[in-house]
Amino acid sequence: MAKVLREFITLNYDKSVVKEATERNLPVILSGVLQRADAKNQNNRIYPRPILEREIMNYQKAVAEGRALGECDHPDKSVVELKNVSHIVREIGWQNNDVVGKVELLNTPNGNILKSLMESGVKLGISSRGVGEVQQDDDGNDVVTEDFLLICFDVVSEPSTHGAWLSEGKSVDIRDVVSHLNKRDRVNRLVNEILSRK
Repeated sequence: MAKVLREFITLNYDKSVVKEATERNLPVILSGVLQRADAKNQNNRIYPRPILEREIMNYQKAVAEGRALGECDHPDKSVVELKNVSHIVREIGWQNNDVVGKVELLNTPNGNILKSLMESGVKLGISSRGVGEVQQDDDGNDVVTEDFLLICFDVVSEPSTHGAWLSEGKSVDIRDVVSHLNKRDRVNRLVNEILSRK
């Protein structure tokens, strides 16, 4: 059974820039690394590059259509709830083995919470949320398997305990997640999968 998988990367930003943008009613846009391929993260989890490439290619469609929304904190659900949205991913791509992007904080209640926290100098991070399974390699690392499905990138507080973002307690049927995708997204995933096999 697939599990909700979460990862964490620290966001680097200047709190004075965030404050100035907010005061001048300008969008707060953050850029940096969103995810990393083929490297063991703090949760001893590895995302193989081919799997992450597939998911980022599929996610780029949501970015292009203005649907790449994320939440403030990680919920236990495998669906982004509009009432909890705090930001939108505006750009996403690759730089070596890093998935990099630009994230805009929105003028939603949760987006404003993030802006306020950042103005106060609170350290925040970006964290991928997806569903899938892991298998242990010979070194004891959890390697994400082919069934991985990227849902979104959430903004979260830095975990105080090593491995705190490995909350995989809730099992998820991958078919339930796929059923939440609209028909165009399911077709896009299928076309991308066929094209990647050539």
